Amino acid sequence: MASSLAELPGLGPKSQQMLAQAGIHTVAQLRELGAVAAYVRTRRAHPGVSLNLLWGLEAALSGLSWQQVAREHRTSLLLALEDYERRHPAG
Repeated sequence: MASSLAELPGLGPKSQQMLAQAGIHTVAQLRELGAVAAYVRTRRAHPGVSLNLLWGLEAALSGLSWQQVAREHRTSLLLALEDYERRHPAG
Protein backbone atom coordinates (compact mmCIF):
# COMPACT_ATOMS: atom_id res chain seq x y z
CA MET A 1 0.00 0.00 0.00
CA ALA A 2 1.32 3.45 -0.92
CA SER A 3 2.49 5.57 1.97
CA SER A 4 3.25 8.79 0.09
CA LEU A 5 1.28 10.63 -2.57
CA ALA A 6 4.25 10.23 -4.94
CA GLU A 7 3.74 6.46 -4.85
CA LEU A 8 0.12 6.65 -6.01
CA PRO A 9 -0.36 5.87 -9.70
CA GLY A 10 -1.71 8.68 -11.81
CA LEU A 11 -0.76 11.59 -9.54
CA GLY A 12 2.13 13.46 -11.07
CA PRO A 13 4.28 16.14 -9.46
CA LYS A 14 1.90 18.97 -10.42
CA SER A 15 -1.09 17.19 -8.85
CA GLN A 16 0.93 16.38 -5.75
CA GLN A 17 1.98 20.03 -5.44
CA MET A 18 -1.61 21.26 -5.77
CA LEU A 19 -2.79 18.73 -3.19
CA ALA A 20 -0.07 19.86 -0.79
CA GLN A 21 -1.06 23.50 -1.26
CA ALA A 22 -4.63 22.46 -0.41
CA GLY A 23 -3.39 20.87 2.82
CA ILE A 24 -3.39 17.26 1.61
CA HIS A 25 0.05 15.80 2.26
CA THR A 26 -0.47 12.09 2.90
CA VAL A 27 -2.25 9.12 1.40
CA ALA A 28 -4.11 8.75 4.70
CA GLN A 29 -5.48 12.30 4.40
CA LEU A 30 -6.51 11.64 0.81
CA ARG A 31 -8.24 8.38 1.73
CA GLU A 32 -10.02 10.03 4.65
CA LEU A 33 -11.31 12.88 2.49
CA GLY A 34 -12.07 10.79 -0.57
CA ALA A 35 -11.61 11.87 -4.16
CA VAL A 36 -14.54 14.30 -4.30
CA ALA A 37 -13.73 16.27 -1.13
CA ALA A 38 -10.02 16.32 -2.00
CA TYR A 39 -10.86 17.61 -5.47
CA VAL A 40 -13.11 20.36 -4.09
CA ARG A 41 -10.48 21.42 -1.56
CA THR A 42 -7.82 21.51 -4.27
CA ARG A 43 -10.05 23.38 -6.73
CA ARG A 44 -10.85 25.98 -4.09
CA ALA A 45 -7.11 26.55 -3.65
CA HIS A 46 -6.52 26.43 -7.45
CA PRO A 47 -9.67 27.54 -9.30
CA GLY A 48 -8.36 26.47 -12.72
CA VAL A 49 -8.13 22.79 -11.79
CA SER A 50 -9.89 20.56 -14.32
CA LEU A 51 -12.02 17.49 -13.78
CA ASN A 52 -9.03 15.41 -14.86
CA LEU A 53 -7.75 15.81 -11.30
CA LEU A 54 -10.97 14.27 -9.97
CA TRP A 55 -10.55 11.31 -12.31
CA GLY A 56 -6.89 11.02 -11.23
CA LEU A 57 -7.72 11.14 -7.53
CA GLU A 58 -10.40 8.48 -7.88
CA ALA A 59 -8.03 6.37 -9.97
CA ALA A 60 -5.27 6.70 -7.37
CA LEU A 61 -7.64 5.62 -4.60
CA SER A 62 -9.38 2.83 -6.52
CA GLY A 63 -6.47 1.38 -8.46
CA LEU A 64 -8.28 1.87 -11.77
CA SER A 65 -6.80 3.88 -14.63
CA TRP A 66 -7.98 7.48 -14.84
CA GLN A 67 -9.33 6.72 -18.31
CA GLN A 68 -11.47 3.90 -16.90
CA VAL A 69 -12.66 6.16 -14.07
CA ALA A 70 -13.56 8.93 -16.54
CA ARG A 71 -15.40 6.46 -18.76
CA GLU A 72 -17.18 4.30 -16.19
CA HIS A 73 -17.56 6.48 -13.10
CA ARG A 74 -17.94 9.96 -14.59
CA THR A 75 -21.67 10.33 -13.88
CA SER A 76 -21.52 9.05 -10.30
CA LEU A 77 -18.52 11.26 -9.53
CA LEU A 78 -20.18 14.35 -11.02
CA LEU A 79 -23.33 13.68 -9.01
CA ALA A 80 -21.25 13.19 -5.85
CA LEU A 81 -19.39 16.43 -6.63
CA GLU A 82 -22.64 18.35 -7.08
CA ASP A 83 -24.00 16.92 -3.82
CA TYR A 84 -20.79 17.67 -1.91
CA GLU A 85 -20.70 21.27 -3.12
CA ARG A 86 -24.35 21.76 -2.19
CA ARG A 87 -23.67 20.47 1.34
CA HIS A 88 -20.32 22.31 1.70
CA PRO A 89 -20.61 25.69 -0.04
CA ALA A 90 -17.45 27.74 -0.46
CA GLY A 91 -17.31 30.55 1.84
